Amino acid sequence: MFLSVKYIRIGFFLFSFLFIRAFANAQIVEQPDPLRPSLPDSVKISKTDSSRTKTGQQKTDTVNRVKPILHIFRYRFTADGTVTSGNVNRTLLQLTSAIDYQLSNYFKLSSNPSFVYGKQNGLLAEREWFGDLRTTFRHEKRLYYMAFGSYERSNLRQINHRLTAAAGFGYKVLNHKRAYLSVTDVIMDEKTDFVELDDVYIVRNSVRLYGEYTFDNDRFTVTHTTFYQPALGQYNVRWNASLSVQMKLTSATSLRTTLANAYESLVVPGRQNNDLRFTIGLVYERK
Repeated sequence: MFLSVKYIRIGFFLFSFLFIRAFANAQIVEQPDPLRPSLPDSVKISKTDSSRTKTGQQKTDTVNRVKPILHIFRYRFTADGTVTSGNVNRTLLQLTSAIDYQLSNYFKLSSNPSFVYGKQNGLLAEREWFGDLRTTFRHEKRLYYMAFGSYERSNLRQINHRLTAAAGFGYKVLNHKRAYLSVTDVIMDEKTDFVELDDVYIVRNSVRLYGEYTFDNDRFTVTHTTFYQPALGQYNVRWNASLSVQMKLTSATSLRTTLANAYESLVVPGRQNNDLRFTIGLVYERK
């Protein structure tokens, strides 16, 4: 989808601001999977036109052209959840999104805001929020660089605020039309304000493995995301992983199921270290 640079830029920052203000009481445990980086838009194309002259000699004309800079806006919105009734009454609503705005052939802005709300037997269990803003340099190259900041709140893990700033690099192991696999490694500076525990200031190394694979002429898509985030200099480990299977219903909508697991070694008293979640819902996506 191609839109004017002015209105896309204004809309992107307005969306991020309103989303953060509207859901200031939440956090998500597992970070959602991002949009797969788009295929290069600024590629140099060599075209060879061979013909023979009247004398029988071959004439070759080589034309090199560079595609213009494209300001691309891509997005995906997912709404899923579960409902059970009987001995255990439980409702869960999960809203996730992925937004990419390509500023140039070298820089890109991205965000993955998410919100989860759940009740069990009439009591509030989950009100989880995760919001971030990332910038990527050389996003079309195999080796690229990134910096980002994020903000979290969690009723599930009794976290008032969690602020993170990070920078690092990524490497595309596979970058084919129907198979994509990347590894990123960043250093994170993290501050967590727990409801009951003392504030925790920590530096982590965060490694992410992300893959996306399509089958049957892109009708089915399988994505997986894994984060491993140990602290530097002390024992404090956080990891989460998700696996999604998506079946296309129309050109823009799909049915999707997701199995996600999250673990934190440091939690407030009375809370579990591990959380497992299975959801099913609909996806609306434009690339």
